[in-house]
Amino acid sequence: MLTSLATRVGARPRRALIITFMFVVIAGAVGGPVAGSLKSSGGFIPSSSDAQIAQNVLQRATGREASPGIVLLIDTPRGPRAASGTIAAAARTLSRVPGIGSTTAPAGVARDGRRALVTGTIATSAQDKDVATATEHAFADDRQVTVGGAAVANEQINANVTKDLGLAEAIAAPLLIILSILFFRGRAAVMPLVVGVTTVLGTFLVLTGINQLYGLSIFALNLVIGMGLGLSVDYTLFLVTRYREELAAGVAPEVALRATMRNAGATVCFSAATVACALATLVVFPQGFLKSMGIAGAAVALVAALVAVSVSPALLALWNVKLVQKRRSVEATRWSAFAHWVMRRPGLIAVMTAAAMIAAGLPALSTVWSPANDTRVIPRGESSRAVADALTREFAGAGASPVTIAISAPRADAAAVTAFARRVRAVPGVRAVTPPRALDADTWQINARVAGDAAGPGAQQAVHEIRDLPAPFTVHVGGDAASFVDQQAAIGAHLPLAIALLAVLTFTVLWLMTDSLVLPLKALVMNTLTVAASLTPLVLIYQHGNLTGLLHYTSDGGVEPTDFLVAATVTFALSTDYGVFLLGRIKESREDPDHPRQDREAVAHGLGVTGRVVTAAAILLAVAIGAFSTSSITFIQEIGVAVATGVLLDAFIVRSLLVPSLMALLGDWNWWSPQPMRRLRRRVVPVRAEVEAVA
Repeated sequence: MLTSLATRVGARPRRALIITFMFVVIAGAVGGPVAGSLKSSGGFIPSSSDAQIAQNVLQRATGREASPGIVLLIDTPRGPRAASGTIAAAARTLSRVPGIGSTTAPAGVARDGRRALVTGTIATSAQDKDVATATEHAFADDRQVTVGGAAVANEQINANVTKDLGLAEAIAAPLLIILSILFFRGRAAVMPLVVGVTTVLGTFLVLTGINQLYGLSIFALNLVIGMGLGLSVDYTLFLVTRYREELAAGVAPEVALRATMRNAGATVCFSAATVACALATLVVFPQGFLKSMGIAGAAVALVAALVAVSVSPALLALWNVKLVQKRRSVEATRWSAFAHWVMRRPGLIAVMTAAAMIAAGLPALSTVWSPANDTRVIPRGESSRAVADALTREFAGAGASPVTIAISAPRADAAAVTAFARRVRAVPGVRAVTPPRALDADTWQINARVAGDAAGPGAQQAVHEIRDLPAPFTVHVGGDAASFVDQQAAIGAHLPLAIALLAVLTFTVLWLMTDSLVLPLKALVMNTLTVAASLTPLVLIYQHGNLTGLLHYTSDGGVEPTDFLVAATVTFALSTDYGVFLLGRIKESREDPDHPRQDREAVAHGLGVTGRVVTAAAILLAVAIGAFSTSSITFIQEIGVAVATGVLLDAFIVRSLLVPSLMALLGDWNWWSPQPMRRLRRRVVPVRAEVEAVA
């Protein structure tokens, strides 16, 4: 199929490029505005969790959200009594904002009396985004009022994500262009730009359609842009390198194009399949954030491969012999010689490399989790961050999200509800409990204020103990701490299935490609080492609070767990991606009908022709995704830092040292597979046709 595609596209390359241009215009017009239609926040806890159920119960009973979404910080330099008029005026202005269901004034007074709080609860019929924007506009000219709260924080984070995407592109694009010119050389440097833009806009078009069926998180855009550009560079670099190799062998351009697509094109398709399968395992988790990342990641991998194998042949056919490098490179010889050096002492190098990777990954085992809605995630300089810091520093947490308890019981059970509230008050860590409030005929609400951080360890323990309290009625516990508890429980419950699915899918694709049962197992082990080592910077930097000045973040003493999963999955997928490039050439070298090579020679040849490609691709992809470290949102930074570390480690350490040493140690056992499995594979993957003879 790829050979036929190459023949058709190569016969009329200009027409193919015109069609591509038309597609880019349509995709840009239809898919470009997708950022404005994606969810701006949320998706970090399951919709079926106890915390979410508690929120839904309270919202149905009151028509308002369970906790204030708007918090106004009002300057009262002469004390709250002297500023009572100012506080009342702010409350009246807030109550007139469309979507505000109720207000409380004052909701709290600072310890020194120089500031006061006014809170607003948003009606369930309103959109948090619209209410936050309207509130900011209402108080834009009032210097005595600082606008914050969860709804405003989410809107400001959303705005920063969009701004950070532009900044990341502005930083990454010039670097990618310079590096592409260096690595691709000549007019071939245009290819990754064409394929990358087409891939990103094409994925935006796909996500626009998916978003109509399932609401995606706006944070998925970061992954689409980073991986879209990175994979486009990978795939085009692999294709153009192979095409140049075929031309250098003296074959006609038409034959070179067909050979490139039959071999390198097939490898690109296998690579995209492994990346898509790995990222698709994230949909196993019930959190919307993880599902969005999985869907977007799988989509961009498939679109990148489709664009690469359809657009690249047109450019290769259009330029053909102009792509031949006049200066013969000696890098393949150097990489081949390096592989031979490694394989002369395979046991020592394999043990030392594996030990180093294990040691590098050990700090990841000490990871401490932190919630995504921690106020320290909000960029400094935003009004919601100023309000959040003031709540912690001056108000002892007043105005912050309490532990909310939703009770389903009739009015006749008032005495039993009151008795339950007393038991809640006796829970260690609970500072105060509001009297039970009847919301409707059979719904009650109790708010419990806990000591310390609203989602910290003390609050989480209090949530567990409140949920364990016996009660003669149905009780649901919500709030920030309960949401974080439910998030961790959902991840823990679905993680074994996700890991098993990741291993099975990756193993299956690699088995179909290599016809071996040993190589996929080795790939799983090596990928695990790479993932562990790539996650260590998250612990050393973000958990321990290092490089705060350089990266401009505020440490919350932990790593956000869904971020951890996304970074691990993307790193695993890209590690498999590079493994496919190398294993594909080694297998092809062993099975060359004209010049078959022995195992070690095949390994040396495979590393020789892919060493420069893989390392160059890793550098370019690290730049594309590593640009996220410039984000003002901490959990976007974390993905960029971890993935950039992982791809560089995989290309320079694992593929250069561990793979050739283990291949040399196992020899023919690398390709072992029982005959029934070989027969099964031949039914699934047809035997590749021989290279066509040229008259």
